[in-house]
Amino acid sequence: MLRAQPLALAHGTSLVEVLVTLLILAFGLLGVAGLQSKMSLAELESYQRAQAVLTLTEMVERMNANRAQVASYVTASALGTGDTQPADCTGIAVGPNRDQCEWSNSLKGAGEQSAAATSTGGMQSARGCIAQIQAQNPALGSCLPGIYRVSVAWQGMHKTAAPAAGLACGQGSYGDEKYRRVIAATVTVGTTSCF
Repeated sequence: MLRAQPLALAHGTSLVEVLVTLLILAFGLLGVAGLQSKMSLAELESYQRAQAVLTLTEMVERMNANRAQVASYVTASALGTGDTQPADCTGIAVGPNRDQCEWSNSLKGAGEQSAAATSTGGMQSARGCIAQIQAQNPALGSCLPGIYRVSVAWQGMHKTAAPAAGLACGQGSYGDEKYRRVIAATVTVGTTSCF
């Protein structure tokens, strides 16, 4: 037959149980805080990618709308962060140069302004590049279309795999290449004399 322990011997066991519970709860809350931090980074990465898709689509549409001058859109250096394009493009004649100026401002985040009138709506250190992949050759028998690659690069928040070797836009601008994010699209301009 078991006898109940006297009250004097049972002191402190409830306190140990409470301390163990608090310790487990503290580790759980630390895990939730870490998860919240990772979710915030993922949300920012997602926002930046959405902005990149919008700016990429903007330039592809501008080039498709002006197919006669599409070769004039090719850039020698990246537009956006660190370029010499003016903040106000209204003084530039309508055409490829104005489209490049407006795209540069879009890459810099001019779509959203803070109360201090600074651009806040873009990606971090965004750059845009337009390269000619294949020159258009309308000569009969050749019939080569013009192919152009439009790329948008920006700095990510954490390291991932480095972009493919063919996507050079923004290369060397973000320190470690694993921080560089790049998306690209091609614009193809066919020849009409081959039909």
